[in-house]
Amino acid sequence: MQEEVLLDSNVTAEDQLPLRGRVVRSKWLYRVMTFLVVFGPGLIVMEADNDAGAVSTYVQAGAQYGTRLLWLLLLLLPVTYFIQEMVVRLGIATGKGHAAMIYQRFGRWWGLFSLVDLQLVNFLTLVTEFAAISLALSHMNIAPKVGVPLAAVGLTVMVLTGSYRRWERVTVFLCLLDLAWVFLALKLRPSFAELSYNTLVPGIPEGGLTANLVFLIVATVGTTIAPWQLFFQQSCIADKRLRFSDVKWAQLDTFLGAVFTIVVAACMMIAGNAAKMHGVVFSDPAQMANDLHLFSGEVVRSAILLLMINAAVLGTTAISLSSAWAYGEVKGWPHSLDMPAKKARGFYVTYVLCVGAAAAIVLIPGVPLQLIILGVQALAGIMLPSAIIFLQLLLNDKQMLGEQFANKRWNNWVNWTIIIVLFILSLILAAQVAAPRLFPSN
Repeated sequence: MQEEVLLDSNVTAEDQLPLRGRVVRSKWLYRVMTFLVVFGPGLIVMEADNDAGAVSTYVQAGAQYGTRLLWLLLLLLPVTYFIQEMVVRLGIATGKGHAAMIYQRFGRWWGLFSLVDLQLVNFLTLVTEFAAISLALSHMNIAPKVGVPLAAVGLTVMVLTGSYRRWERVTVFLCLLDLAWVFLALKLRPSFAELSYNTLVPGIPEGGLTANLVFLIVATVGTTIAPWQLFFQQSCIADKRLRFSDVKWAQLDTFLGAVFTIVVAACMMIAGNAAKMHGVVFSDPAQMANDLHLFSGEVVRSAILLLMINAAVLGTTAISLSSAWAYGEVKGWPHSLDMPAKKARGFYVTYVLCVGAAAAIVLIPGVPLQLIILGVQALAGIMLPSAIIFLQLLLNDKQMLGEQFANKRWNNWVNWTIIIVLFILSLILAAQVAAPRLFPSN
């Protein structure tokens, strides 16, 4: 039974919010409660991108260059916000997912191009997520052939509740667990003066602009902004049925999510810096956690391994849902987390197949996981600029969106600048992955 909204003669209905059958007369409390109702998609889409690949990239950056690249994360904060803020406006204005809008606006060919690219990159990324889960579990003396299937089952159960709200609450909780990275960074006792300087003053680490540094810089940019995020957040907004009046709160949700994600990413880099300070040679985050055990204790080791698994779980559920939503939109299937499995079979089957197949591939002996990881980087780098161009063109369609939701002139200047920079960086990343000897090694 729905809660009854009680009206008060001194305030309008718009200024009231049902809260356990009681009238909310305070405008401040009304705004807080309204934000909490809207809150979720922005935080999830941002923090889920701090997935297993991001953990590896940020920790590696810290292990090799200390905190000298913190300034790069600060620069990426407005970039991530401006891109996802466009998604917010498009999702609320149209009430449709990103894949559906591309098909509707640009036609079947371009729609198919974007969908195939998305599904391919997403699936390969899912393989890397389960690879990280397998790696972390093996360092915790848990057999991957036991732990990986259990993770896949848990990820399936997360979405089979027939309730968007339940899935969102669980996922937001997992996002907030990443606050442990902040406590972990504080436990490692970094120099706050050095952190402040390296965050605010851009600089090149000792050794100059080597091929390895260029690759890591581009990979950092690439792992902070991913194509699936565009599809995920817009479909999430449509599934949550956010309205025109929710725009400012959804924008705030997205901004806070961007800040949270960048702070967590910086803490991952600080964890890597601890390895550098102790002379630990970096190979992967799980091995680094084991090596740091001698200097920082069991708490740090266990925390890094568990946070690796949490990052992979977050990435897996968001990426799988972006694939399921996109495919459901294009096929015209019912595609909502508020629907039970029997009413949205195609949507849920797509999700389960994505999760199950990726988990199964990881358990195959001798699978070239490193080749898959490199392939993901190259494909994501190629796809990202085109995905953002679709988004930018959609946001300039005033006939479809109207003046209120379409891009303003300043939006276009900012966004086209971001697109050009990302396009150049993506080309560099793709070229370096395809031809490692193309760039000088020092």
